[in-house]
Order: sequence, then structure tokens, then C-alpha cells
Amino acid sequence: MFSKPNQSPDNRLLSLMEVAGEIAFQVSPQGIILQISKRATELFGPDAPERGQSLFELVRASDRHAMEAAFGQAVQTRLITKFSVRLVARPVWFELEMIAADTPDGEVLVTGRDISLRHETEERLRHMAVHDELTGLPNRSLLTDRLHMAIAHARRNKLGFTVVELDLDGFKKVNDALGHAIGDALLRIAAERLRVLLRDGDTLARVGGDEFAAVLPGMTEESEIQAIARRMIACMQLPFEIEGHTLYVSTSVGAAVYPQHGDTDVKLLAHADTALHRAKETGKARCVIYNQIIFNQVEHDVSMEAAMFEAVRNGDFLLHYQPIVDAGTRRIVGFEALMRWMRPDIGLVPPNQFIPMAEDNGLINLLGAWALKVACFQLKRFQEAAGRQLYVSVNVSPRQFRSDQFIEMVDDALKLSGLNGNQLMLEITEGILMSDPEHAEQILTKIAARGVRIAIDDFGTGYSSLVYLKRFPIAALKIDRTFIKDLPESVKDAAICNVVLSLASHLSLLTVAEGVEDERQLAFLAAQGCTLIQGFHTGRPMLPNAVIEVLQADAPALHN
Repeated sequence: MFSKPNQSPDNRLLSLMEVAGEIAFQVSPQGIILQISKRATELFGPDAPERGQSLFELVRASDRHAMEAAFGQAVQTRLITKFSVRLVARPVWFELEMIAADTPDGEVLVTGRDISLRHETEERLRHMAVHDELTGLPNRSLLTDRLHMAIAHARRNKLGFTVVELDLDGFKKVNDALGHAIGDALLRIAAERLRVLLRDGDTLARVGGDEFAAVLPGMTEESEIQAIARRMIACMQLPFEIEGHTLYVSTSVGAAVYPQHGDTDVKLLAHADTALHRAKETGKARCVIYNQIIFNQVEHDVSMEAAMFEAVRNGDFLLHYQPIVDAGTRRIVGFEALMRWMRPDIGLVPPNQFIPMAEDNGLINLLGAWALKVACFQLKRFQEAAGRQLYVSVNVSPRQFRSDQFIEMVDDALKLSGLNGNQLMLEITEGILMSDPEHAEQILTKIAARGVRIAIDDFGTGYSSLVYLKRFPIAALKIDRTFIKDLPESVKDAAICNVVLSLASHLSLLTVAEGVEDERQLAFLAAQGCTLIQGFHTGRPMLPNAVIEVLQADAPALHN
């Protein structure tokens, strides 16, 4: 279909060459160019190949061996063989088709078309698959490949290397306040600052959000790791100037060393991440290198967290109630509900061990709602035993307070128990008020409208801002035990207590002194006008049945 019937085989082949593609060659079975298409001559211009020249001289040296193999296959099989190649004369990619012609000498017709655009697109897609679009750094997938290579190299050469992970402290506030465009710009600058710190053989990757990771071959000494970490921390502490904003963030760094801290990519990344979290927990803007102590703590935390979820299912949490007494009459007026965890294997778990964990993993919302309902129900029993009205005080965690369901939790507890709002007191910390004052004011106003009283727990140990005493509907101040334990001998503690008690009196607030352990402390506080007393001197935390026995006896509940 490409030639007239009376054309010779050579002429038919030449005609076919002219229509076959952007370039076309008639080549001997040995790879020598016999004919060149007009299009190929025009395309190559002054660098056009000549007859008698080897076809393989047209391609780059790195591709010649593969092309010779493909050409040989075409000669032997007489089937169309395709091969992508870069030409020497032009910085382009061509896809070549080679097929042995049906001629006595078995010449090969080689045609080709420019596929540079397609090749660039494929390369770009391959690059995007393993690089972060925002920063251009390797992503987690490429980081994993580099880690595999680093491990293989380290095993062969008996060398070590370090994996570091870091994130930006304060980045979320920037993103939330100024938007993602500013946040993205900050990340690009941060990535560039980190990149210039590292050596040519190091790998820096963005593994998600504001988190970066680096593989540092040959670096195993703690002094070296801390030195590079200090430079990372220092470069992040410089101001970021973005669209008229001067922004400040810091970074925390965690490190794990091969093979001491792991011999797989999964272990090394996990242990570096664990060290990073420890760095953030212990002050931020610092570097922590993974060690056995951290491992033991993490293992303990994981075990405890699993046991905690099991305890929720099994109902192993319970409430103890510590009496709160009137400083003048010494009679019980209320109780603080204190959450306890009775583990079947080890007994009571201290609250300072499981409450922070519950706050982190979200269980505190479930436990807090449960404690609120149980405490309100239990107060009904206490009041029946005492034959008079009492109140119950329940602690509210920061996460619980921020929950969208918090008001609903309070309403459910009051409705199901039948208590009046003034029989419930909720204890919150100063930090809850100051972290988001507008939200706190909205919630506390709704709580106060239900008659529920609000107490500030551990007063004097946090922000101690007097503004919130005016702004928020506060009913009581709980004086922290750190100001009580050295009374009445400590002049400073006595002065602090006097100031708090005087302030509360002028603002018509109740005061509850925590941690009262002897009669001298109680007498001093009562003399200074303290309203309520709580501590071992007036009653230890008790199970509900013990509380009922005390109330039925109508005793002053003085237990040493």
C-alpha cells in the first residue's frame, strides 16, 4: 500500500521511510546506516547522520548497550521492536520502532517519533508520586526507600546512621489564625532552612503536616546528633517574614540511631517519633535521643492505655467521696467526688497516672460524663442518710469542658438524678478559663443559669488573673494544698491565705481550703474567715457505704 507495483524493493523501502515517522533509517543487519529519510535529514540539520555511520552512534553512551540488544532482537525475530532512547544530537527522547524488512539482505527499517513531552509528563508524575508537592522534598514513600538503602549500606559496611524527626511548635496557631496560604509559605521556608543545613548525602523529607524527617548517614555519636539538632532548632527560631507578618515558631527534635534503636525502617521511624513526643512533653525546642528508659515508659503507657479501655468495658472505675465540712460547725456540707481506678492485677491506680492519659486519648469525656451522673445519683442517697441537703463537687477536665456535649452532660446528670442545680458544684482549673476566655464565658454563663456553682480548683497555682473573678460567674475558690501544708508557721503562706480569704470575702465567694491535715491549720483558717475545709483531718476519701455510715451517725467526721 506504500509503493507502486513496479517499484524495486529498495525503492519501496525508501518510500515507506518517507511516511513512516519523524525520522527513519534503512540500516544493515550490522547496524550501518544505508539510507536516511528526508525528514530525518531536515530534523538533524548540520548534525544529520551520514550513510555508512553506525546507528548506535546516534544515541547516548548510556543507552547503546540496550539499543544494540533491541536491534539484535529485531533482526532475529523479524518482529517490530520498540525502544525509547535519547539522541546525542538533540536533547529529546525518541521512541524507535525496528523491523527487519522482507528483502534479500534483511535490512532493518528504523523509524521514530519525538516522545519528549510524554516522557516529561511521565517523569513529572513519577516525581510527584515520591515528592511532597508543597516543598519539593521527598515524601514518606521515598523516605522509606532511602531508609532501606541506608540500612543495606550500613549492614554491608558495618556503619551506623541516625533518623531524626521534627515538627514545628506553634505551627497550628499560625495556620488557624492566618490561613493555609500563610501556613504553606511558612512550611516552604522551613523546608529550605532545614535543607541547607544538611549534607549532600543526607535525606530530608516532609512526612505530613508540619512534620519532617531526615536520614543522616554515618552519624551515630550523641554529640554530633545534638549539634545538628541545635542548628535545626536555631534556624527555626529565626523570624519568618511572610506577606507583612512576622511569625515565630520553634521545633522539637527526636532521634533514633541504627542499629542500637532499631534495625528496620518501621522501628527507626517509630522510635524517633517517640523521642520527638518526649522532647515536646519535656519543654519543646530541644532534642531527645531514644533510649531504653523512654522505651520502658512507652511500653508501660501502651499497656496502661489498653488496660484503661478494658477497665471502661468492665466497670473498674469507681468514685470515692471526701467530706467538705463547715469551718465553724465542723459538720459535713458536701463531698468532692474523686475518680479511682481499681485494677484487678495491681489494685488502685493513682489518678495522676491515668487522668492525663484519659485526657490525651479522649476517654476523659466518657469517664467524666459517667462520674457526673454517678456523683449526682449518689448524692441523693447521702442526703437521705443525712436527712438534710448536701452538695457534691465534681472535677471537669479541659477536654471535657471543651466538648460540644458538655452542657448536655450536665443537664442529663441533673435530670436523671432529680437534683437541683445548686446541689452540684463543678471544679475547673484556671487554665480552662484563660485558654479560651470567650468560649469559657459562654459555657459558664449557661451553667450558672441552671443554678450550678463553679469553683476554681487549685487557686493561686496557675494564672491567678483577677480579671476572671469579675468576668466569670465564679462561686468558690479552692485554696491549693501547697499554701496550707506549712500553716500556721509559714509567714508567706499565711499572708497568701489571708489575701485570698479577704478577696473572696469582699467578692462574696465561698472558700475551700484543701489538704488540711491537723487542728492547728483548721483553727488558723477558721479564724481568718475560711468558709469550708477539706482534708485528711476532717475526712479521708471514702466509698459510698462508708459515707452513709458517717452521715447516719451524724458525727462531725473528724478522722485522723
